[in-house]
Amino acid sequence: MKITQNNINDLQAELKVVITPEDYQDKVDKVLKDYRKNAEIPGFRKGKVPMSVINKKYRIPVLVDEVNKLLQEDLYKYISSEKVKVLGSPMPKNGQKMDWENSTTFNFEFEVGLAPDLDVKITKKDKVKYYQIQADNKLVDNYANDIAKRYGAMSKPEISEEGDLVFCEISQIDVDGNIMENGVRNEATVSMDFISDKKIKKQFIGVKEGDSFTVNVLKAFSNHTDLSSMLNITHEQLHDLSSEDFQFTVKNVSRIKPSEMNQELFEKVYGKDSVKTEKEFKVRIKDEAERSFVPESDRMLKNDVVTYLIDKIKFDMPDEFLKRWLVHTSEKSVTLDQIESEYDMYSKSLRWQLIENNILENYNIKVSDEEVENHTKSLITMQMQQYGQPVPQEDKMNEIVASILKKEDERKKVYDQLYDVKSLEVYKENFKLTEKAISYDDFVKLASEK
Repeated sequence: MKITQNNINDLQAELKVVITPEDYQDKVDKVLKDYRKNAEIPGFRKGKVPMSVINKKYRIPVLVDEVNKLLQEDLYKYISSEKVKVLGSPMPKNGQKMDWENSTTFNFEFEVGLAPDLDVKITKKDKVKYYQIQADNKLVDNYANDIAKRYGAMSKPEISEEGDLVFCEISQIDVDGNIMENGVRNEATVSMDFISDKKIKKQFIGVKEGDSFTVNVLKAFSNHTDLSSMLNITHEQLHDLSSEDFQFTVKNVSRIKPSEMNQELFEKVYGKDSVKTEKEFKVRIKDEAERSFVPESDRMLKNDVVTYLIDKIKFDMPDEFLKRWLVHTSEKSVTLDQIESEYDMYSKSLRWQLIENNILENYNIKVSDEEVENHTKSLITMQMQQYGQPVPQEDKMNEIVASILKKEDERKKVYDQLYDVKSLEVYKENFKLTEKAISYDDFVKLASEK
């Protein structure tokens, strides 16, 4: 097989492939002989069918199959050995027709997009902000109150007050206020803290067992994931409801009396003699909260680095080829106009891939199999501890790790996590980071705007 490359320009090339009988004949003959051994054709004993009959019936499809296999294998071998930096994959040129019946030598032509040469260097002239999320007094107080509730005492009052939990039978009703025979029904606990409509929230205050009232559930609960769970239906079913009005019938009321901010609570949360005052308690909460926010700050940094480098590093790409290649390789039937409308997003994603790959190469960022296995072990250990289960012994742990990493998507997920950690270290070391203190609420607002 002969493959030649002709560069049209810096970003596009043609690959010409010539396949001769010497490349495929032995493979075709072997397949046809195997066919002969197993062929069952009326008028002939099994294994005794003349080769002329086998050739007439099977030669062309076998030839096409074997030539295409060779073509794919050798094309990618050539790309790998010659270090051709392709974007996408080789795309057959239009208008090629093979005379499989009469030809013995086959000529193929492909278009390929070429990746631009990059050399990404990060210096202290490259500046990005690093947001240090701070837990303000309001957030710390909320966290402290949540902890106090978690360790508080539960009671069953007769009449509900604001903040209580109201366990209800929930039934869908029709326009006349009657319970629908085949409507949605469920029993669930309603937390007043999650009712977004103030007027509807008042309906749950001052109620007792047996009281009933009507609620428009889509108006009352803005979090549709929680609402779907409350009604025990899917998200899709929620938005296909024939009626949004439901009858809530109170079955019982629960009230949590928060634990007092005293030594007993402090020891339950942090252990004996770890915290001695409410001030120390809240300092611990603040410290834990701010440490828990670091991954969010890191994610924002990564997003800002991506935006910064895409804007800074300008390079051309074979856009027209890539658009046609996307049409050619799409699993669904798409037009060039459809690709055009989404190409900017695809282009940015591909640009970042090229930049990131160059960074991995320039800064020698690598992940070893041993690191992947150790990281997987640490993930398993954390999960076991989270659910209060014992960490497996070494042999069992190795067995679980091997089982997980056998799955290609799971293995890739672990590799990506480690590459993210290592590349983040490179960004923190090489960029000039301007640290900026920000409250959690302001950070969430900033993140939503970006």
